[in-house]
Amino acid sequence: METIFENALIVLATFLFMEGVAWFTHKFIMHGLLWVLHKDHHKKESPGFFEHNDFFFLIFALPGIAGISFGMRQDFNFLFWVGLGITLYGFAYFLVHDIFIHQRFHLLRNADNTYFKAIRRAHKMHHKHIGKEEGECFGMLWVPFKYFRKANSSS
Repeated sequence: METIFENALIVLATFLFMEGVAWFTHKFIMHGLLWVLHKDHHKKESPGFFEHNDFFFLIFALPGIAGISFGMRQDFNFLFWVGLGITLYGFAYFLVHDIFIHQRFHLLRNADNTYFKAIRRAHKMHHKHIGKEEGECFGMLWVPFKYFRKANSSS
């Protein structure tokens, strides 16, 4: 039987691994094969709250749901903890991307520290490109150091 520490380590490792998955998927799938779903996120094509890009929420939620579901059926084995790590990353992504950066819900507007300034600036650089090519900053929670320097200098 796994210990609490081992399970927490699985959740943490999965959460961190998901940043790489998000980067890879954003760069090569969202800005590649499935650009048709992602392009309205860069260039608003129609009014309304939802975007085609929101379908990625469902696509990314499925592995987390499957891991939690199958893991629960087998006495909370490692699949549960992997699914929990995926789900927690998805929740963090939602908080940072949809709520903090894009202000889809008007919360966390005044968060004013170096990390939040850096992540907002990096994402702004990503969105300066409205086409699928020539993008930058495809990650979500990991921010290149140059944006921390810029955030500190603008304070």
